Amino acid sequence: MEGSKGEFGIYLVSDGSEYPWRAKIRGASFSNLFILPDLLRGHKMGDVVAILGSIDLVLGEVDR
Repeated sequence: MEGSKGEFGIYLVSDGSEYPWRAKIRGASFSNLFILPDLLRGHKMGDVVAILGSIDLVLGEVDR
């Protein structure tokens, strides 16, 4: 599913009952974090804060 910050993933497994057997939620910031090594390659340490700000990460969502 596409959200305002990128792809938002929900994975549900059910045995046919009312409640899911397994539920996983992956926020968009978690997906966006994987591009960070490619973005930082070749830049100086002082540029890290600006680059992190440009991806618009929500670190609480990544920690989930």
